Amino acid sequence: MLEIRDLIKVYPGPVAALQGIDLEVGPGMFGLLGPNGAGKSTLMRILAGLLEPTSGQISLDGHDVTRRPELIWGRLGYLPQEFGFYPHLTGERMLRHLLGLKGVHSPAGLKSLTSELLERVNLTFAAKRKVKTYSGGMRQRLGIAQAIAGNPRLIIVDEPTAGLDPEERLRLYRLLSELAQDRIVLLSTHIVEDVATLCPRFAVIKSGRLLVRTTPTAAREALRGAIYEGAVPADRLEEFENDWHVTQAILVEGRNRVRVYEPDDAPPEGFEPVAPNLEDAYLVLMRPGSAAAVREALFKRLHDHEIAAVASEDAR
Repeated sequence: MLEIRDLIKVYPGPVAALQGIDLEVGPGMFGLLGPNGAGKSTLMRILAGLLEPTSGQISLDGHDVTRRPELIWGRLGYLPQEFGFYPHLTGERMLRHLLGLKGVHSPAGLKSLTSELLERVNLTFAAKRKVKTYSGGMRQRLGIAQAIAGNPRLIIVDEPTAGLDPEERLRLYRLLSELAQDRIVLLSTHIVEDVATLCPRFAVIKSGRLLVRTTPTAAREALRGAIYEGAVPADRLEEFENDWHVTQAILVEGRNRVRVYEPDDAPPEGFEPVAPNLEDAYLVLMRPGSAAAVREALFKRLHDHEIAAVASEDAR
């Protein structure tokens, strides 16, 4: 179990990057969802022992790693948002170099371990190719190969799918899902699809604060009966967004299809009820301060659904 208690990080300025984060993460995949600048990378770097918090406590399986971050290093796999490689090295040589830096050992030697890891992330075919020829997805998989070396208890991946094409993203999804079977995997992302696909539980962070901890199912159910969709002419879209709580506005066959959050059963004329998705819930939570009442209503719905889910599990 990874436990985070009242974690605060203040940079000179002062800039409060984290404002009292409380979180418990058990084995499996857990998502940390939030916009760029929300504090996700700061939290990941503190968990990895690369940055000292201003205050608060972090423990892994009961061991306090806040004061002694070296206690987590041997049990940690970390793939930061930007991972630097030597482009002139082959994938095989690059990975072997990283294993040496991490101090990872194997009875069969680093060469054998390197081959095993490349096979695990499906990069054996590119072992002899220079890293500069790798696609974005291949580089991410090479980064994951070094992260899982040494069979870590905790794996942290920060924005792993940003910039990947759909095929590479799906390949990475499968790999991360496999890794989460027997360890804690903490996924930090601003991409809602990542969480919807991979994470049975997640938290939403904004401006250094956790807004809610929930599940994709509970988040969708909290909006059931409150999401409507319809067409809005392009010249009316800006005015429409001022009058309604728009969650999404996308072009479909050249026309604006707009989704709105309307919990009072009074949708715009011509709009029909639709099944909510996780992006709807996330974008309602991200609305500016003027929509505070809307967010509070969603928080209450999420809270009610979480209680119902817990009660159902207890009954079983």
